[in-house]
Amino acid sequence: MKLILLAIVVMVAFASNSLLTRVGVFTYGMDPLAFGTWRVAAGALMLAALVFLRGDTLPKWNPMRAWGALALTVYMIGFSWSYLKLDAGLGALILFGVMQVAMFAYAVMRKDTIPMLRWFGAGVALFGLIVLLWPGGQTAIDGPSAIAMAIAGIGWAAYTLLGQGAPDPLTASARNFVLCFPVVALVWALTGFGGVTLGGAVCAVLSGALASGLGYALWYWVVPQLSTSIAAVAQLSVPVIAVAAGVLLLGEPLTLRLVIAGALVLSGIGISVLRKG
Repeated sequence: MKLILLAIVVMVAFASNSLLTRVGVFTYGMDPLAFGTWRVAAGALMLAALVFLRGDTLPKWNPMRAWGALALTVYMIGFSWSYLKLDAGLGALILFGVMQVAMFAYAVMRKDTIPMLRWFGAGVALFGLIVLLWPGGQTAIDGPSAIAMAIAGIGWAAYTLLGQGAPDPLTASARNFVLCFPVVALVWALTGFGGVTLGGAVCAVLSGALASGLGYALWYWVVPQLSTSIAAVAQLSVPVIAVAAGVLLLGEPLTLRLVIAGALVLSGIGISVLRKG
C-alpha cells in the first residue's frame, strides 16, 4: 500500500508538469522557451544534486549520450510551446497518445514480433487521437499547438526508448538534463530571449526541480518494486489527473469529445501495455 501511495504521489507530480507549464506560459505570460530553459535548469540542478548526495558523479562526455539529451530537448521545446494554446489535460492526452503510437511504430519498423492484442490497442489509441484532433466540434483545437505537442510526444517516446535498460536511470536522467540545458538555452537565445515573468519562473522551477527532478527520482525508486502491469496502469492515470486538475483548478472545459477520445486513447494504451502475449 505504501508503494501504491508513493506511485500516486509521483503520478500527481508528473501531471503537475502540464498544469504548471500551462499556468506559466499562458496565465503568467512567460515565453515558452524561457520556461523550458528554466525548467531544464532546475531539473538538472536537482537531479545532479541527488546523484552527488549519494556519492556518485555524472559520467564523462560521450557523443553517443547526446541522443538522449537531444530527444529530451525536442520534448521540452514542443511541450512548453504547445501550452500557449492547449488546455493542460488536452495536452497531456495528446502527449501520451502520440508517445504510445510512436513507440509502436518503432517496434514495427524494427520488425519486432507484435502480438495481435498490441496491434488492436495501438489502433484504438490512434483512433482516439483522430477523434480528439479531427477538425470541428464544439471546442476548436489549435493546430500548431497540437502539432507541437505531438512532436513532444515523439521526443518523449525517443527519450524513453533510448533510456530503456539504462543501468542507472537517475544518473542517466541527470546527465541528459545537464546536456539538454545549453541546447534549450541556445534556442531561447536565438529566438530573442523572450520574456521571463516572476510567476512563470516560479512555475518553471517547481516543474523542473519538484515535478520532474524529485518526481523522476522517486519513480525510479518505486518502479522496480512494482509489477510491470501496476507501473503501466499507474502511468495511465497521468492524463486523467491532468484533465481533472485542469477542470477543477483552471476552469478548463470538460467536453464529451474529450471524454470519449480520452477513454479511447487510455484504453488503447492499457490494452497494449497489459498484453499477455
